[in-house]
Amino acid sequence: MKQTRSKLNFRKDESLDRLAEVFNVAQFVSYAPGAIPTQAYARVLGYEPNHQFATISDAVEVLLTRSTERTVNVRSFLPNDPRSHEFLYGLSDTESVVAAVNRIAGAGFHVIVNETIDVSDGGVSGVLEGGIMEFAPDDTPRCVEKPGVASLPRRQAIDLLTTVYGFRIEIGFGDEFRLEFSIHPKPCGWKHTNVIGWELERVGCKALQAKNTWPNAFSRHIGDKAFGLMMAMQAGLPVPHTTVIGRRVAPFSFGLETGGTEWWIRTCPKEQVPGKYTTHHGWLDPFRLMAEEDSSGSAIASVLSQRGVQAQYSGALIVDATGKPVIEGKQGEGEALMLGTTLPEQLPKTVREDVLAAFNYLREQFGAVRFEWVHDGVKVWIVQLHRGATQSAEGVLVPGEAEVWNRFYVSTGLNALRDALDTLHDNEGIVLVGEIGLTSHIADVVRKAGKPARNIVRDEPATV
Repeated sequence: MKQTRSKLNFRKDESLDRLAEVFNVAQFVSYAPGAIPTQAYARVLGYEPNHQFATISDAVEVLLTRSTERTVNVRSFLPNDPRSHEFLYGLSDTESVVAAVNRIAGAGFHVIVNETIDVSDGGVSGVLEGGIMEFAPDDTPRCVEKPGVASLPRRQAIDLLTTVYGFRIEIGFGDEFRLEFSIHPKPCGWKHTNVIGWELERVGCKALQAKNTWPNAFSRHIGDKAFGLMMAMQAGLPVPHTTVIGRRVAPFSFGLETGGTEWWIRTCPKEQVPGKYTTHHGWLDPFRLMAEEDSSGSAIASVLSQRGVQAQYSGALIVDATGKPVIEGKQGEGEALMLGTTLPEQLPKTVREDVLAAFNYLREQFGAVRFEWVHDGVKVWIVQLHRGATQSAEGVLVPGEAEVWNRFYVSTGLNALRDALDTLHDNEGIVLVGEIGLTSHIADVVRKAGKPARNIVRDEPATV
Protein backbone atom coordinates (compact mmCIF):
# COMPACT_ATOMS: atom_id res chain seq x y z
CA MET A 1 0.00 0.00 0.00
CA LYS A 2 1.31 3.42 -0.88
CA GLN A 3 2.35 5.43 2.15
CA THR A 4 0.69 8.81 2.55
CA ARG A 5 1.50 11.63 4.92
CA SER A 6 -0.91 14.29 6.08
CA LYS A 7 0.92 16.77 8.25
CA LEU A 8 -1.26 19.83 8.70
CA ASN A 9 0.45 23.18 8.48
CA PHE A 10 0.04 24.15 12.14
CA ARG A 11 2.40 26.42 14.00
CA LYS A 12 4.69 24.55 16.40
CA ASP A 13 2.80 25.73 19.47
CA GLU A 14 -0.56 25.02 17.84
CA SER A 15 0.60 21.47 17.01
CA LEU A 16 1.63 20.94 20.63
CA ASP A 17 -1.74 22.23 21.80
CA ARG A 18 -3.58 19.80 19.52
CA LEU A 19 -1.37 16.88 20.59
CA ALA A 20 -2.04 17.80 24.22
CA GLU A 21 -5.73 17.11 23.64
CA VAL A 22 -4.96 13.39 23.32
CA PHE A 23 -1.49 12.87 24.84
CA ASN A 24 0.97 14.15 27.40
CA VAL A 25 3.29 16.96 26.29
CA ALA A 26 5.99 18.97 28.01
CA GLN A 27 4.45 21.86 29.93
CA PHE A 28 4.64 25.07 27.92
CA VAL A 29 3.38 28.60 27.45
CA SER A 30 3.71 30.26 24.02
CA TYR A 31 3.68 33.88 22.88
CA ALA A 32 2.97 35.66 19.60
CA PRO A 33 5.52 38.23 18.39
CA GLY A 34 5.22 41.92 19.21
CA ALA A 35 6.61 44.70 21.33
CA ILE A 36 4.27 43.41 24.04
CA PRO A 37 4.17 39.60 23.59
CA THR A 38 0.67 38.09 23.63
CA GLN A 39 0.09 34.67 25.16
CA ALA A 40 -1.12 32.17 22.57
CA TYR A 41 -1.27 28.68 24.13
CA ALA A 42 -0.57 27.11 27.51
CA ARG A 43 -0.48 23.57 28.88
CA VAL A 44 0.58 23.66 32.52
CA LEU A 45 0.06 21.02 35.18
CA GLY A 46 -2.92 21.85 37.40
CA TYR A 47 -4.34 24.54 35.11
CA GLU A 48 -7.11 24.41 32.55
CA PRO A 49 -5.98 24.10 28.90
CA ASN A 50 -4.75 27.46 27.60
CA HIS A 51 -5.15 29.20 30.95
CA GLN A 52 -4.34 32.88 30.54
CA PHE A 53 -1.63 33.99 32.97
CA ALA A 54 -1.70 37.58 34.17
CA THR A 55 1.91 38.25 33.17
CA ILE A 56 4.85 36.51 31.52
CA SER A 57 6.53 36.48 34.90
CA ASP A 58 3.61 34.62 36.49
CA ALA A 59 3.65 31.99 33.74
CA VAL A 60 7.41 31.46 34.01
CA GLU A 61 7.34 31.17 37.80
CA VAL A 62 4.62 28.50 37.61
CA LEU A 63 6.52 26.58 34.93
CA LEU A 64 9.71 26.66 36.98
CA THR A 65 7.89 25.49 40.11
CA ARG A 66 6.09 22.63 38.36
CA SER A 67 8.93 21.48 36.14
CA THR A 68 10.65 18.26 37.23
CA GLU A 69 14.06 19.83 36.54
CA ARG A 70 13.08 23.29 37.89
CA THR A 71 14.35 24.81 34.64
CA VAL A 72 12.81 25.87 31.32
CA ASN A 73 13.85 26.31 27.69
CA VAL A 74 13.05 29.25 25.44
CA ARG A 75 12.46 28.30 21.80
CA SER A 76 11.81 30.65 18.88
CA PHE A 77 10.34 30.02 15.45
CA LEU A 78 8.72 31.55 12.39
CA PRO A 79 5.60 29.70 11.13
CA ASN A 80 6.74 29.35 7.52
CA ASP A 81 10.47 28.95 8.14
CA PRO A 82 11.72 25.42 9.05
CA ARG A 83 15.22 26.66 9.93
CA SER A 84 16.41 26.57 13.53
CA HIS A 85 16.33 29.84 15.42
CA GLU A 86 17.46 30.97 18.84
CA PHE A 87 17.13 28.30 21.53
CA LEU A 88 17.99 28.85 25.20
CA TYR A 89 18.32 25.74 27.36
CA GLY A 90 17.96 25.08 31.07
CA LEU A 91 17.19 28.57 32.41
CA SER A 92 16.27 28.77 36.11
CA ASP A 93 15.98 32.53 36.71
CA THR A 94 12.55 34.12 36.12
CA GLU A 95 13.90 37.53 35.16
CA SER A 96 16.26 36.05 32.57
CA VAL A 97 13.45 34.06 30.96
CA VAL A 98 11.08 37.05 30.85
CA ALA A 99 13.80 39.22 29.32
CA ALA A 100 14.48 36.57 26.66
CA VAL A 101 10.76 36.29 25.76
CA ASN A 102 10.42 40.08 25.40
CA ARG A 103 13.60 40.38 23.34
CA ILE A 104 12.89 37.49 20.96
CA ALA A 105 9.17 38.27 20.50
CA GLY A 106 10.08 41.93 19.98
CA ALA A 107 12.31 40.84 17.10
CA GLY A 108 9.31 39.27 15.32
CA PHE A 109 9.56 35.63 16.43
CA HIS A 110 7.03 33.33 18.01
CA VAL A 111 8.27 32.03 21.39
CA ILE A 112 7.65 28.83 23.34
CA VAL A 113 8.72 28.55 26.97
CA ASN A 114 8.67 24.88 27.96
CA GLU A 115 9.84 22.82 30.92
CA THR A 116 13.24 21.21 30.48
CA ILE A 117 12.94 17.47 29.91
CA ASP A 118 16.18 15.65 30.74
CA VAL A 119 16.90 13.07 28.03
CA SER A 120 19.77 11.65 30.13
CA ASP A 121 17.62 10.63 33.11
CA GLY A 122 17.85 6.90 32.37
CA GLY A 123 14.84 6.85 30.04
CA VAL A 124 14.66 6.64 26.25
CA SER A 125 13.47 8.66 23.27
CA GLY A 126 12.36 7.45 19.88
CA VAL A 127 9.69 7.03 17.24
CA LEU A 128 6.67 4.75 16.91
CA GLU A 129 5.55 4.18 13.32
CA GLY A 130 4.24 1.41 11.07
CA GLY A 131 4.06 -1.21 13.81
CA ILE A 132 7.64 -0.81 15.04
CA MET A 133 9.27 1.21 17.80
CA GLU A 134 12.84 2.50 17.59
CA PHE A 135 14.52 4.12 20.59
CA ALA A 136 17.74 4.92 22.45
CA PRO A 137 18.80 6.43 25.78
CA ASP A 138 20.52 9.80 26.24
CA ASP A 139 19.09 11.32 23.07
CA THR A 140 16.09 13.04 21.50
CA PRO A 141 13.63 11.32 19.13
CA ARG A 142 16.04 12.21 16.34
CA CYS A 143 18.14 9.28 17.56
CA VAL A 144 16.34 7.21 14.90
CA GLU A 145 18.40 9.05 12.29
CA LYS A 146 21.59 7.59 13.82
CA PRO A 147 22.99 4.05 13.82
CA GLY A 148 22.59 1.77 16.81
CA VAL A 149 19.01 2.33 17.94
CA ALA A 150 16.95 -0.54 19.33
CA SER A 151 14.38 -1.55 16.71
CA LEU A 152 11.57 -3.88 17.82
CA PRO A 153 8.00 -4.72 16.89
CA ARG A 154 5.61 -2.35 18.67
CA ARG A 155 4.11 -4.83 21.15
CA GLN A 156 7.48 -6.37 21.96
CA ALA A 157 9.07 -2.95 22.54
CA ILE A 158 6.26 -1.80 24.83
CA ASP A 159 6.43 -5.03 26.85
CA LEU A 160 10.22 -4.70 27.14
CA LEU A 161 10.10 -1.07 28.28
CA THR A 162 7.22 -1.78 30.69
CA THR A 163 9.33 -4.49 32.34
CA VAL A 164 12.42 -2.29 32.57
CA TYR A 165 10.75 0.86 33.87
CA GLY A 166 8.00 -0.69 35.96
CA PHE A 167 5.01 1.29 34.68
CA ARG A 168 2.53 0.73 31.89
CA ILE A 169 3.31 2.55 28.69
CA GLU A 170 0.01 3.66 27.21
CA ILE A 171 0.09 4.81 23.57
CA GLY A 172 -3.38 5.01 22.08
CA PHE A 173 -2.44 5.69 18.46
CA GLY A 174 -2.67 3.11 15.71
CA ASP A 175 0.08 2.10 13.28
CA GLU A 176 -1.13 4.71 10.77
CA PHE A 177 0.41 7.44 12.98
CA ARG A 178 4.02 8.46 13.53
CA LEU A 179 4.69 9.52 17.13
CA GLU A 180 7.92 11.06 18.37
CA PHE A 181 8.11 10.27 22.09
CA SER A 182 10.28 10.09 25.18
CA ILE A 183 9.90 7.87 28.26
CA HIS A 184 11.07 9.00 31.70
CA PRO A 185 11.54 7.31 35.09
CA LYS A 186 9.86 10.25 36.84
CA PRO A 187 6.45 11.63 35.76
CA CYS A 188 6.59 14.92 33.89
CA GLY A 189 4.59 17.01 31.45
CA TRP A 190 1.23 18.68 31.71
CA LYS A 191 -0.56 15.38 32.40
CA HIS A 192 2.21 14.27 34.79
CA THR A 193 2.82 10.85 33.25
CA ASN A 194 6.01 9.02 32.23
CA VAL A 195 5.59 9.31 28.45
CA ILE A 196 5.96 12.61 26.57
CA GLY A 197 4.75 13.16 23.00
CA TRP A 198 6.73 15.61 20.87
CA GLU A 199 5.14 15.32 17.44
CA LEU A 200 2.31 13.33 15.89
CA GLU A 201 1.40 12.94 12.24
CA ARG A 202 -0.70 10.54 10.16
CA VAL A 203 1.50 8.61 7.74
CA GLY A 204 -0.85 5.96 6.35
CA CYS A 205 -0.80 2.26 7.17
CA LYS A 206 2.45 0.98 5.67
CA ALA A 207 3.92 -1.79 7.85
CA LEU A 208 7.63 -1.48 8.65
CA GLN A 209 10.04 -4.29 9.53
CA ALA A 210 11.93 -4.05 12.82
CA LYS A 211 15.68 -4.76 12.66
CA ASN A 212 15.80 -6.35 16.13
CA THR A 213 19.58 -6.60 16.36
CA TRP A 214 21.90 -6.19 19.29
CA PRO A 215 24.25 -4.90 20.67
CA ASN A 216 22.40 -1.61 20.32
CA ALA A 217 22.23 1.60 22.34
CA PHE A 218 19.56 0.23 24.69
CA SER A 219 21.18 -3.17 25.21
CA ARG A 220 24.33 -1.30 26.27
CA HIS A 221 22.15 0.79 28.60
CA ILE A 222 20.89 -2.19 30.62
CA GLY A 223 23.67 -4.67 29.79
CA ASP A 224 24.16 -7.16 26.97
CA LYS A 225 23.23 -10.29 28.96
CA ALA A 226 20.08 -8.66 30.36
CA PHE A 227 18.86 -7.61 26.91
CA GLY A 228 19.58 -11.01 25.35
CA LEU A 229 17.74 -12.83 28.14
CA MET A 230 14.73 -10.55 27.73
CA MET A 231 14.70 -11.35 24.02
CA ALA A 232 14.78 -15.08 24.82
CA MET A 233 11.94 -14.63 27.30
CA GLN A 234 9.87 -12.66 24.81
CA ALA A 235 10.50 -15.41 22.26
CA GLY A 236 8.78 -17.80 24.67
CA LEU A 237 11.74 -19.82 25.96
CA PRO A 238 12.39 -20.49 29.67
CA VAL A 239 14.69 -17.93 31.31
CA PRO A 240 15.57 -18.18 35.04
CA HIS A 241 14.09 -15.49 37.28
CA THR A 242 16.56 -12.59 37.04
CA THR A 243 16.86 -9.27 38.83
CA VAL A 244 18.87 -6.60 37.02
CA ILE A 245 20.70 -4.17 39.32
CA GLY A 246 21.77 -1.41 36.97
CA ARG A 247 23.81 1.75 37.01
CA ARG A 248 21.34 3.79 34.93
CA VAL A 249 17.94 2.27 35.72
CA ALA A 250 16.22 1.12 38.91
CA PRO A 251 16.29 -2.65 39.62
CA PHE A 252 13.79 -4.72 37.65
CA SER A 253 13.02 -8.43 37.33
CA PHE A 254 11.81 -10.92 34.73
CA GLY A 255 11.85 -14.66 34.04
CA LEU A 256 10.48 -17.83 35.64
CA GLU A 257 11.09 -19.60 38.93
CA THR A 258 13.34 -22.59 38.35
CA GLY A 259 12.56 -24.63 41.46
CA GLY A 260 16.11 -24.04 42.66
CA THR A 261 17.03 -22.36 45.94
CA GLU A 262 20.46 -20.97 45.00
CA TRP A 263 21.49 -17.77 43.22
CA TRP A 264 24.10 -16.82 40.68
CA ILE A 265 25.65 -13.36 40.47
CA ARG A 266 26.64 -12.39 36.92
CA THR A 267 28.33 -9.18 35.88
CA CYS A 268 26.61 -7.73 32.83
CA PRO A 269 28.93 -5.69 30.56
CA LYS A 270 27.57 -3.24 28.01
CA GLU A 271 28.83 -5.62 25.32
CA GLN A 272 29.84 -9.23 25.59
CA VAL A 273 33.37 -9.70 27.00
CA PRO A 274 33.74 -13.48 27.26
CA GLY A 275 35.05 -14.70 30.61
CA LYS A 276 36.59 -11.43 31.77
CA TYR A 277 34.20 -10.37 34.52
CA THR A 278 32.88 -12.29 37.50
CA THR A 279 30.25 -15.00 37.38
CA HIS A 280 29.76 -16.38 40.91
CA HIS A 281 27.69 -19.24 42.30
CA GLY A 282 26.16 -17.66 45.39
CA TRP A 283 25.49 -14.13 46.59
CA LEU A 284 27.99 -11.28 46.36
CA ASP A 285 27.54 -7.58 47.08
CA PRO A 286 26.66 -6.30 43.57
CA PHE A 287 27.72 -2.72 44.31
CA ARG A 288 31.11 -3.76 45.61
CA LEU A 289 31.50 -6.06 42.62
CA MET A 290 30.86 -3.22 40.14
CA ALA A 291 33.19 -0.90 42.07
CA GLU A 292 36.02 -3.45 42.11
CA GLU A 293 35.75 -4.65 38.51
CA ASP A 294 34.72 -1.42 36.78
CA SER A 295 35.34 1.59 39.00
CA SER A 296 34.94 4.03 36.09
CA GLY A 297 31.51 2.67 35.16
CA SER A 298 32.54 2.45 31.51
CA ALA A 299 32.29 -1.32 30.97
CA ILE A 300 29.72 -2.96 33.25
CA ALA A 301 26.12 -1.75 32.86
CA SER A 302 24.56 -3.90 35.57
CA VAL A 303 24.82 -6.99 37.74
CA LEU A 304 22.37 -9.88 37.39
CA SER A 305 21.05 -11.82 40.37
CA GLN A 306 19.75 -14.99 38.75
CA ARG A 307 17.93 -17.95 40.26
CA GLY A 308 19.97 -21.12 39.84
CA VAL A 309 18.77 -24.04 37.72
CA GLN A 310 19.21 -27.57 39.04
CA ALA A 311 21.65 -28.46 36.30
CA GLN A 312 21.71 -31.99 34.95
CA TYR A 313 23.68 -30.80 31.92
CA SER A 314 25.03 -27.40 30.85
CA GLY A 315 26.73 -26.00 27.80
CA ALA A 316 26.55 -23.68 24.84
CA LEU A 317 25.57 -23.59 21.18
CA ILE A 318 27.12 -21.62 18.32
CA VAL A 319 26.63 -21.57 14.56
CA ASP A 320 29.84 -22.42 12.71
CA ALA A 321 31.19 -21.12 9.42
CA THR A 322 29.09 -23.60 7.43
CA GLY A 323 25.84 -22.52 9.12
CA LYS A 324 25.67 -25.69 11.20
CA PRO A 325 24.77 -25.50 14.92
CA VAL A 326 27.53 -26.80 17.20
CA ILE A 327 26.30 -28.06 20.58
CA GLU A 328 28.78 -28.63 23.40
CA GLY A 329 28.16 -29.41 27.06
CA LYS A 330 28.93 -31.45 30.12
CA GLN A 331 27.17 -33.05 33.04
CA GLY A 332 26.37 -30.65 35.90
CA GLU A 333 27.25 -26.96 35.86
CA GLY A 334 29.04 -25.61 32.79
CA GLU A 335 31.28 -22.84 34.13
CA ALA A 336 34.48 -24.89 33.83
CA LEU A 337 33.57 -25.81 30.25
CA MET A 338 33.01 -22.17 29.32
CA LEU A 339 36.32 -21.14 30.89
CA GLY A 340 38.10 -23.87 28.93
CA THR A 341 39.38 -25.77 31.98
CA THR A 342 37.35 -28.88 31.09
CA LEU A 343 36.40 -30.36 27.73
CA PRO A 344 32.96 -31.10 26.26
CA GLU A 345 31.42 -34.46 27.10
CA GLN A 346 29.09 -36.77 25.22
CA LEU A 347 25.54 -35.51 25.79
CA PRO A 348 22.41 -37.67 25.97
CA LYS A 349 20.37 -37.69 22.79
CA THR A 350 17.33 -36.15 24.51
CA VAL A 351 19.41 -33.21 25.81
CA ARG A 352 20.88 -32.53 22.36
CA GLU A 353 17.42 -32.70 20.81
CA ASP A 354 16.01 -30.23 23.35
CA VAL A 355 18.89 -27.79 22.80
CA LEU A 356 18.52 -28.09 19.02
CA ALA A 357 14.76 -27.49 19.28
CA ALA A 358 15.43 -24.31 21.29
CA PHE A 359 17.92 -23.20 18.64
CA ASN A 360 15.50 -23.79 15.79
CA TYR A 361 12.82 -21.82 17.59
CA LEU A 362 15.17 -18.89 18.25
CA ARG A 363 16.53 -19.00 14.70
CA GLU A 364 13.01 -18.54 13.32
CA GLN A 365 12.70 -15.27 15.23
CA PHE A 366 16.25 -13.86 15.22
CA GLY A 367 18.25 -15.67 12.56
CA ALA A 368 21.59 -17.17 13.57
CA VAL A 369 22.11 -17.10 17.34
CA ARG A 370 24.49 -18.45 19.95
CA PHE A 371 23.53 -19.14 23.53
CA GLU A 372 24.46 -20.75 26.82
CA TRP A 373 21.99 -23.28 28.20
CA VAL A 374 21.23 -25.40 31.25
CA HIS A 375 19.11 -28.57 31.17
CA ASP A 376 17.34 -29.59 34.39
CA GLY A 377 16.34 -33.03 33.15
CA VAL A 378 13.00 -31.76 31.90
CA LYS A 379 13.66 -28.71 29.76
CA VAL A 380 16.31 -26.32 28.49
CA TRP A 381 16.81 -22.95 30.21
CA ILE A 382 18.50 -20.09 28.33
CA VAL A 383 21.10 -18.31 30.49
CA GLN A 384 22.73 -16.17 27.77
CA LEU A 385 21.64 -15.27 24.24
CA HIS A 386 23.52 -13.42 21.50
CA ARG A 387 22.84 -12.87 17.81
CA GLY A 388 25.04 -13.93 14.94
CA ALA A 389 26.99 -16.88 13.57
CA THR A 390 30.73 -17.44 13.90
CA GLN A 391 33.48 -17.99 11.35
CA SER A 392 34.81 -21.00 13.21
CA ALA A 393 35.21 -24.49 11.81
CA GLU A 394 37.17 -27.50 12.99
CA GLY A 395 40.77 -26.40 13.54
CA VAL A 396 40.09 -22.84 12.35
CA LEU A 397 38.69 -20.38 14.88
CA VAL A 398 39.12 -17.26 12.72
CA PRO A 399 39.90 -17.71 9.01
CA GLY A 400 42.77 -15.84 7.43
CA GLU A 401 46.46 -16.06 6.62
CA ALA A 402 49.42 -14.65 8.53
CA GLU A 403 53.12 -14.20 7.85
CA VAL A 404 53.91 -15.16 11.43
CA TRP A 405 51.99 -17.65 13.58
CA ASN A 406 52.48 -17.31 17.33
CA ARG A 407 51.75 -20.31 19.52
CA PHE A 408 49.69 -19.92 22.67
CA TYR A 409 49.17 -22.72 25.16
CA VAL A 410 45.57 -22.74 26.35
CA SER A 411 46.62 -23.99 29.79
CA THR A 412 48.05 -20.50 30.39
CA GLY A 413 44.54 -19.10 30.85
CA LEU A 414 42.17 -16.43 29.57
CA ASN A 415 43.96 -13.35 30.91
CA ALA A 416 47.22 -14.41 29.32
CA LEU A 417 45.35 -15.05 26.06
CA ARG A 418 43.96 -11.50 26.07
CA ASP A 419 47.48 -10.13 26.61
CA ALA A 420 48.83 -12.26 23.76
CA LEU A 421 46.10 -11.09 21.38
CA ASP A 422 46.69 -7.45 22.32
CA THR A 423 50.35 -7.70 21.30
CA LEU A 424 49.78 -9.31 17.88
CA HIS A 425 50.94 -7.25 14.91
CA ASP A 426 48.90 -6.89 11.72
CA ASN A 427 50.89 -9.62 9.95
CA GLU A 428 50.59 -12.12 12.81
CA GLY A 429 48.12 -14.86 13.70
CA ILE A 430 47.78 -17.14 16.68
CA VAL A 431 47.76 -20.91 17.08
CA LEU A 432 46.08 -22.18 20.22
CA VAL A 433 47.77 -25.33 21.44
CA GLY A 434 45.52 -27.63 23.47
CA GLU A 435 42.02 -29.01 23.37
CA ILE A 436 39.24 -26.42 23.61
CA GLY A 437 35.54 -26.32 22.93
CA LEU A 438 34.36 -24.19 20.02
CA THR A 439 31.76 -22.71 22.38
CA SER A 440 34.23 -21.90 25.21
CA HIS A 441 35.14 -18.38 26.31
CA ILE A 442 38.63 -19.03 24.99
CA ALA A 443 37.23 -19.48 21.49
CA ASP A 444 34.93 -16.47 21.98
CA VAL A 445 37.81 -14.21 23.02
CA VAL A 446 39.79 -15.20 19.94
CA ARG A 447 36.83 -14.63 17.64
CA LYS A 448 36.15 -11.18 19.07
CA ALA A 449 39.81 -10.21 18.54
CA GLY A 450 39.39 -10.93 14.82
CA LYS A 451 42.97 -12.06 14.23
CA PRO A 452 43.64 -15.21 12.17
CA ALA A 453 43.46 -18.07 14.66
CA ARG A 454 43.81 -21.83 14.50
CA ASN A 455 43.75 -24.64 17.00
CA ILE A 456 45.86 -27.77 17.32
CA VAL A 457 45.58 -30.37 20.07
CA ARG A 458 49.31 -30.73 20.70
CA ASP A 459 52.44 -28.85 19.77
CA GLU A 460 53.76 -30.48 16.59
CA PRO A 461 56.45 -29.34 14.15
CA ALA A 462 53.99 -29.51 11.26
CA THR A 463 53.23 -26.24 9.50
CA VAL A 464 49.91 -24.50 9.92
